[in-house]
Amino acid sequence: MTSRTGSAPRIDLHAHSTASDGTLTPAELVGAAFHAGLDVLAITDHDTTAGWAPAVGALPPGLRLIRGAELSCRWSGAQPAVPLHLLAYLFDPDHPELVAELARVRAAREERGERMVGLLQADGIDVNWPDILAGAGGGTVGRPHIAQALIRAGLVDSVREAFGPDWLGERYRLPKEDIDVFRAVRLVREAGGVPVFAHPRATRRGRVVPDELIAELAAAGLAGLETDHEDHSPAEREHVRALAAELGLLVTGSSDFHGTHKTVQLGAFSTSVEAYERIVAEGVTEVASG
Repeated sequence: MTSRTGSAPRIDLHAHSTASDGTLTPAELVGAAFHAGLDVLAITDHDTTAGWAPAVGALPPGLRLIRGAELSCRWSGAQPAVPLHLLAYLFDPDHPELVAELARVRAAREERGERMVGLLQADGIDVNWPDILAGAGGGTVGRPHIAQALIRAGLVDSVREAFGPDWLGERYRLPKEDIDVFRAVRLVREAGGVPVFAHPRATRRGRVVPDELIAELAAAGLAGLETDHEDHSPAEREHVRALAAELGLLVTGSSDFHGTHKTVQLGAFSTSVEAYERIVAEGVTEVASG
């Protein structure tokens, strides 16, 4: 694979659009990726493939698009269950069981959001569910949309503050109806996709799962670990990299770009050509090219 800029290929395999909780439309996202000098971008909105078609339709020349999603999962081996995210690449978007599961998770996410807004309103906080739904623009509703309402109301200054313990991080946070992680890996594989564990060691996000679970997931079909990510410390990155090598898993690097919801920029971290080619070889859906 050659880069369109003449340097080493830049491959970002984790980015969000307004189809979930990003601030750029799918068309704007691929345009921004092109101007950032990327060669490959993965669109990985939460629990949805709604951004795929508009992203493909707006692909600039020379940019390749991996169609994917970030699945909301849980591991029930601890109490309470540990939430985690699974990146799924190049799967069949019409696989019936996976489609049904993603629809269930999206509906549960919307119900949870409305209940969280109800908790805020019960404490006299001026937020409005119809306005939050409108702000989501038809995309998968999540805490960032509620965070934006808190910012608009002048109650917090940033999404990071909104996700703090006094707000959506603890006091007004409710559990999600996520997919059991082993079921998620199975469904992605049955749909012809390639499952990669997103930011698996990001302790700054909260609890993480033990290495023994990752070994079990690898035996169940997990393909890789997202290693280079803004929420991993240098020590955590090295730990994940060593674990991936031990288990024979591929490693990825990516921005987890959300637009103005986060400060990280597209291409902040990159995936190797070797890992990219392995994902392409294993996936059932072809990479789209502009």
